[in-house]
Amino acid sequence: MRALVLTDYKRLDVREVPLPAVGERDLLVRVRASGICGSDVHGYDGSTGRRRPPLVMGHEAAGVVERVGSGVTRFAPGARVTFDSTVSCGACAYCGQGRVNLCDRRTILGVACAEFRRDGANAEYVAVPEHIVYSVPEAVPFAHAAMVEPISVAVHAVSRAPMPADTAVVVGTGTIGLLVVQALRAAGTRRVVAVDVDEGKLALARRVGAEVGLDPKSVDVPAEVRRLTDGGADVAMECVGATPPLKTAVASVRKGGSVVLVGNVSPGVELPLQQVVTGELTLYGTAASNGEYPRSIELLRTGQIDVRPLITATVPLDEGPRMFERLHAAEPGLLKVVLEP
Repeated sequence: MRALVLTDYKRLDVREVPLPAVGERDLLVRVRASGICGSDVHGYDGSTGRRRPPLVMGHEAAGVVERVGSGVTRFAPGARVTFDSTVSCGACAYCGQGRVNLCDRRTILGVACAEFRRDGANAEYVAVPEHIVYSVPEAVPFAHAAMVEPISVAVHAVSRAPMPADTAVVVGTGTIGLLVVQALRAAGTRRVVAVDVDEGKLALARRVGAEVGLDPKSVDVPAEVRRLTDGGADVAMECVGATPPLKTAVASVRKGGSVVLVGNVSPGVELPLQQVVTGELTLYGTAASNGEYPRSIELLRTGQIDVRPLITATVPLDEGPRMFERLHAAEPGLLKVVLEP
């Protein structure tokens, strides 16, 4: 089969690779759409240490079941499916508690860190275990179904905070931030304030549900949020993972408020400790998703979350190397790229 292989940092090649092995409880899925995640772009240059060549990346995907292992009972060839990015073991203590995103022996599609390596879905086929697979309604295009994974990340992140909130601030409006805006509205948040240094992204945030867009280069964001809310937001969602946006998020919530740490770009950040302590703030970490796929698929099907404004290019697999270059260069206006193997 043909696959987009990270052969070295900043080098991707479309090449022939063997079909993945299909175990007793696995499905072989013919990939119809596979999204390029921001984490893939950061892995592409080696900065995260979690994409080690050679590797087939890709963990946001959807397609059609080609064949199934002898132990598969819920799916048959021809079924339209998507799948979780996290492959949980089902046997550890965290899996027993229903916290599969924290599984001690989890692997992640398209990730090769020190602990494990698992090829992903930027290829014609991918093999996945039945327990992470979900049906896709006929009305949902494959390019949209490939977005269920990032939708589930946003839905899970919102579920970590006290909901519904009167006002929430979303700091960073890349793909995940824009999905968080919509997930907050779907969870009953009355007002969402989006924060970003890119006016184009702020405009998109307003289009998908933010009432206000603020640029920290031109306005004191915490002061403006306090003015709009009479004391600060109930919740802030930090969707970048760096010190300046984290400080903005902490300073934008009211005393007793909550900050959800969604972004994960930097391995370490500076925490404004005294603001957290004296304001008695609650900080929540959030990792991937944990059972939110059915809810995410329904939000997508009903239009409560709309991914159409986020997908800026849908291209054949052969154009993958060039698209990674453009995404890595942070080309203005280029947000979500979906590959069609």
